[in-house]
Amino acid sequence: MVKRVGGQEGTLWRGLKVIGIGIRQEPLIFAAAVLGSALYGAGTAGGGWLLGRITDKVLTPAFEAGRIEGGELARAGLLLAGVAVLTAIGVVGRRVAAGLTSYRLMARYRRLLTRQYLRLPLEWHHRHPAGMLLSNANADVEATWMVFAPLPMAIGVFVMLLVAGAAMLVADPVLGAVGLLVLPWVVLLNAVYQRYMSPAVTRAQAERGEVSSVAHESLEAAAVVKSLGREASETERFAARAAQLRVANVRAGRLRAAFDPLMEAIPTLGTLAVLGVGAWRVQNGHAGTGDVVQVAYLLSLVAFPLRSMGWVLGEIPRTVVGWERTNAVLSETASMPYGQAEPAPGGAVAMQLEEVAYAYADNEGDHYEVLHDIDLQVGAGRTLALVGPTGAGKSTLATLLVRLVDPAKGTVRLDGTDVRDLRPGGVAELAALVPQGTFVFNDTVRDNVTLGDARFSDEDVLRALEVARADGFVRHLPLGLDTVIGERGADLSGGQRQRLALARALVRRPRLLVLDDATSAIDPRIEAEILAGLGTLSEDPADASVTVVVIAYRRATIALADEVAYLENGRIADRGTHAELLARSPGYRRLVTAYDHDDEEREDLDREAEDLTEMTRR
Repeated sequence: MVKRVGGQEGTLWRGLKVIGIGIRQEPLIFAAAVLGSALYGAGTAGGGWLLGRITDKVLTPAFEAGRIEGGELARAGLLLAGVAVLTAIGVVGRRVAAGLTSYRLMARYRRLLTRQYLRLPLEWHHRHPAGMLLSNANADVEATWMVFAPLPMAIGVFVMLLVAGAAMLVADPVLGAVGLLVLPWVVLLNAVYQRYMSPAVTRAQAERGEVSSVAHESLEAAAVVKSLGREASETERFAARAAQLRVANVRAGRLRAAFDPLMEAIPTLGTLAVLGVGAWRVQNGHAGTGDVVQVAYLLSLVAFPLRSMGWVLGEIPRTVVGWERTNAVLSETASMPYGQAEPAPGGAVAMQLEEVAYAYADNEGDHYEVLHDIDLQVGAGRTLALVGPTGAGKSTLATLLVRLVDPAKGTVRLDGTDVRDLRPGGVAELAALVPQGTFVFNDTVRDNVTLGDARFSDEDVLRALEVARADGFVRHLPLGLDTVIGERGADLSGGQRQRLALARALVRRPRLLVLDDATSAIDPRIEAEILAGLGTLSEDPADASVTVVVIAYRRATIALADEVAYLENGRIADRGTHAELLARSPGYRRLVTAYDHDDEEREDLDREAEDLTEMTRR
């Protein structure tokens, strides 16, 4: 990350370093923008010089003689028109190229951030709110590179100042010196502005991220908020953050509002000073009228471009803050190590956990251990049910099996190989997880199953849907596989969403299937058919069997398992068949019996909802 140093000089230096990074990444387009800006600057200053010459050589003699030659006036007009055309070309070139530079950099860094988000391990995401990450990819990236919109013009201003300054000094050294006195005042004003603006913008960017985070949480939990009648509370929570952002933005806006008029006033006051001194020098015969017109005109022309320097300097605090927040993510080195081992060939995978422990960490470095010394073996082709109360560590164990996270200690082995020794993508070839929270993309049924993977044909998709018992409702959709499902599967019932998520895992023909309460909304009879049909995914009998780990609470689901592991307080409290645990484990018996009553009511409601959905479609 760019090193923080105090004061305005530190902010300006850090901003120039960020600008240098952008220039190195888009050198040709930025050079075109600077070339256009230089043409604009030279044309504008050259026009002022030409206007002074025309005043002295054409207009003043014409007024003195009482007549004007049409040919001379036409030539003067053509010269001014030519300079105006070149200046216009420079303006267009500068704006197009500057816009391209800015937006290409934004697109580049949004892609870099997205790739980084996907590369970083799940443990890192546990410590960073999704809303904050969205703010990084949107507002922070925009704040970082928006400086390239006014930057080429500001560079062109230097060309203009050089040409205009030389022309003013040549026309009349005294008037030129008076006009150039505006520059130290501009520098001083910007120095003061940077000192106060930098912390104000830093605060505003941080508050923007907090607002995004709260909004993301509220929208993600919209169903929960509505069902519990907490709309007013969530509105107040968001309003409080929005009010803090408003205060921060208003403070930054006040500083900018005070800065802009002063930046505009300095060149205007300089022009008035030139006119006052110029009138006195013309009266005393020390300067000509054309010299005064030339210097005053050049200084008035420079007044607006000088503001572009203020825009650049005004953007630099936002650039620095946006870059530091963006680069903090891009500089993250958290990763999951991989080996070179190939996944073992064959059918179902044998699974083994040896003294596995896992702890969640927060941003303060505190750890909360949820799994302790887990020892577990599951034979190839067997079905294991993980049962336990809420918070026992079942979902965490599921993520360990498919290596979304690594254990704090201990080893997870698939077919005897430590998952950390497998090559990248090796675990994904062996295992598939259907998580507790079913996510459906706003896309077609086909792309929801394949996730855009061209390896899978429509036959593969239909076969996976059939095994997941989802082919029935898909056939009744208006366009079948091409039907676009609403965002988060809003057009589907809970059971239909779960079966679609199952098909997404099954199309990949996993040899280890981990179901994290992924069939809770599916009728037990259909659930039994799905588990029984897993062996029909592959036409090769050697690859037909699948090892299944299912996190369940329903007695009907648990009864389908070959073996049950009962988790309590992050440890395996008991293990055996469903009947054995009912007989000897009081905690298991209480838990399953309590679930049975809730399960019956939920199944009735789910069946009614699914029947209603399918009747509506017909």
